[in-house]
Amino acid sequence: MGLPIFQVDAFTDKPFAGNPAAVCVLTESRDAAWMQNVAAEMNLAETAFLLKQGDLFNLRWFTPTIEVDLCGHATLASAHVLWEAGYLKPVQPARFSTRSGLLTCERKGSWIEMDFPAEPEEKTSPPPGLEKALGITARYVGKNRFDYLVEVDSEDTVRKLRPDLGLLGEIPARGFIVTSRASSPGFDFVSRFFAPKAGIPEDPVTGSAHCCLGPFWKTQLHQDEFVAYQASPRGGVVRVRVAGNRVILGGQAVTVLRGDLT
Repeated sequence: MGLPIFQVDAFTDKPFAGNPAAVCVLTESRDAAWMQNVAAEMNLAETAFLLKQGDLFNLRWFTPTIEVDLCGHATLASAHVLWEAGYLKPVQPARFSTRSGLLTCERKGSWIEMDFPAEPEEKTSPPPGLEKALGITARYVGKNRFDYLVEVDSEDTVRKLRPDLGLLGEIPARGFIVTSRASSPGFDFVSRFFAPKAGIPEDPVTGSAHCCLGPFWKTQLHQDEFVAYQASPRGGVVRVRVAGNRVILGGQAVTVLRGDLT
């Protein structure tokens, strides 16, 4: 038998929505070139690789073109696989050693909560070409170590974005978070995420972006807890709670494919 590999739709409670991720459970260490080849073959926004090390799982994330330092939806998918496939008991937390430090996930009924580092942005001037590439006038632009955050005037503007991905790909950054207050009932804010330089034209639902969005909207809305909607064509719901220098992200997940990697 080959290595077990799963495809999981994250930040959704139904198949064919949310953000798909592949999760490969390793039995021994593999080099980065091999993992990158597998991620390119899977051709999803992220492929996660898990290797048990003591009471932790080493976790690495790859897009089809690069390894990344933090990925929320593939972490959610990884925790979901560990419980569903019996690698962990339902009451055990999933603990991951990653390039962004220790990440912990716990089951909360049908939801999974992930304890992530906050990644707050700082106000900055829009880089040349940003507003033209997005086709918008920004109300605010900030940047953290990964991404630009761009606030626009309305949810309608967020949903109607048709960015020039070629121009966006010329701006040095992992990705671009575009956000506004929500007008749809039941949500506090909405967003979309574009990362052409990382090989992801539009990410369906981006956990790591909410590590920036949570602190930003805490300042704007003066609250600690949010229900967020990422308004990509697939769409997905993220619960967000800001707790000091950590952000607790909640989501659901559904396995859509199981197989063996030869």
